[in-house]
Amino acid sequence: MKRSSFKMKLLPGMKEEYRKRHDEIWPELKQLLIESGVRDYTIFLDEETDTLFAVQKNVGGGGSQDLGTLEIVQKWWAYMADIMETNEDNSPVSVSLEEVFHLD
Repeated sequence: MKRSSFKMKLLPGMKEEYRKRHDEIWPELKQLLIESGVRDYTIFLDEETDTLFAVQKNVGGGGSQDLGTLEIVQKWWAYMADIMETNEDNSPVSVSLEEVFHLD
């Protein structure tokens, strides 16, 4: 199982809305993530900088970052675009992070 992590940027004051939307994540999106091999997916927030830090385990070769061509993911991006920094296609501005240490 491969681990991956990335960071994104939340717009100021959007913490509660971000939490609410993820508490109500669409069942079909959740199912897609599971079927795509995403496991143990957690997103943290650094409130000082509004930086979101995501880490997930991936079964197989992909992860959530590889699903952007799918319609449901594009709809989710559009739904989240008003509370996050996004690219022109509404995808979150996302920076992959290099793993430099792990302790099991």
